Amino acid sequence: MRRVRVSKGILLLVALLILSLIAGCSSQESKPKAQEADVIKIGGNYELSGQVATFGNSAKNGINLYFDEVNARGGVLGKKIEFICLDNKSEATEAANVATRLINQEKVVAILGAITSGNTMGFSQICMDNKIPVITTGGTNPDVTVDPATGKVREYVFRSVFIDPFQGTVMATFATKTLGAKTAAVYVENNSPYSKGLADFFIKSFEKQGGKIVAKEAFLTEDQDFSATLTKIKALKPDVIYVPAYYEQVGKIVKQGRDLGITVPFMGGDGWDSPKLVEIAGAKALNGCYFSNHYSPDSQDPAVQEFVKKYKAKYNNETPDALAALAYDAAILIVKAIEQAGSAEPEKIKDALAGLKDVQAVTGKYTFDANHNPVKGAAILELKDGKQVFKEQINP
Repeated sequence: MRRVRVSKGILLLVALLILSLIAGCSSQESKPKAQEADVIKIGGNYELSGQVATFGNSAKNGINLYFDEVNARGGVLGKKIEFICLDNKSEATEAANVATRLINQEKVVAILGAITSGNTMGFSQICMDNKIPVITTGGTNPDVTVDPATGKVREYVFRSVFIDPFQGTVMATFATKTLGAKTAAVYVENNSPYSKGLADFFIKSFEKQGGKIVAKEAFLTEDQDFSATLTKIKALKPDVIYVPAYYEQVGKIVKQGRDLGITVPFMGGDGWDSPKLVEIAGAKALNGCYFSNHYSPDSQDPAVQEFVKKYKAKYNNETPDALAALAYDAAILIVKAIEQAGSAEPEKIKDALAGLKDVQAVTGKYTFDANHNPVKGAAILELKDGKQVFKEQINP
C-alpha cells in the first residue's frame, strides 16, 4: 500500500481547529452556570388548581409581591431572586412530583408551600432527604414539622402559620366564653389531616372548658349532599356547629344547613378564608358564622395596612386573604435567613431560619419555637352580609 504523507503544518492546523471547537463548547456550557450564579432560585409548591386553588394563587401572589420588592432594591447578597412556582393540583402525589422537579431540575435552594397539611407532608420527606429547607404557608397540622413516630423535629421544615392545637383551642374558647355555648356538634372531613386535627383539638378543649359534644359526624371531600347528617345534627339542638374544613365543602354544608332550618352559628378554621365561600353558601346563609384566621385585613396595624395597600395596587384592588399574607411573611423569612446566613446554601439557610428572632412581618412577629412553629395570636372573624368583620384577637 502507498503511504500518505501529511505535513506538520496541516497537523498543526487541525489541532488548532479542534482546540478552538473545544473552547467554544466549554464557553457555551459555562454560560448558563454564570447566569445561574447571578440569581437565587426559590421554589413554590402550590395548589394553583384543584380543591383549594384560590388559596394557592393567593399565596403565589403574596410571594411574588415581596420578591418583586426585594429585586427592585437590588436583590439579596447582590443577586436577584427567581421564584419558580409549580402547580401541585391540590394533590399530595403531585406535590411530591413538584418537589422532585424543583430540586433536581430547577436546582432551588428552598421551597415555599404547600397550602394544605396533607400536601405539605406529601413532599416534605423529599426535601428532608435532599436537605432543602421548606416553609409551609398553610400546613397547620403538628405532624408537618414533627415526626409523630419518633417525636423528632423535621430539621428542614418550618411554617409561617399557627398550628391546629392552638387554632382548635381558640375556637373552643370563643364558643364557650364569648358565645356562651354549652353544647356543640362537630362535622369533620374524614380524609383530611387538617380537618381531623382541628376537630380533635376543638373537642378536647371544648370538653375541658365544660362543654358537651353532642355529635361528631364525618363526610368525605367528594361528598355533595350533606342533608341527612345535618338533619340528624339539627335534631340534637347544639348551640354551635364546628366544621373545620375548606371553603368548598363548608359553603355547601352551611347552605344546606340553613335550608333545613338550622339557625345556630357554624364555626370553623382558616380554611374558610376565601371569597368563594360567600359565592357557594350565599351571604345571608353565612350571617352569624365565625372562623379563626391568621390576620384581618381590617386591622389597623401599620404593617397590615401597608401590605393591603401594596397588594391591592398590584392585583386589581383585590383584598388579600390570610394565605396571601402568610406567604408574603414566608418570603420575608426566607430572605431574612439568606441575609443572616450570608449565603444561599440550603444548609446555612436552614440554620439561619431556626435562629430567627422577632422578625416583623404582616401577621405578627416571628420567632420559631423548638418545633419550628411561630408563636403568635389568632383573629376571630364574623361573617356579616358577605363581609369578614374582625370580632376579637386571642393570643397564646
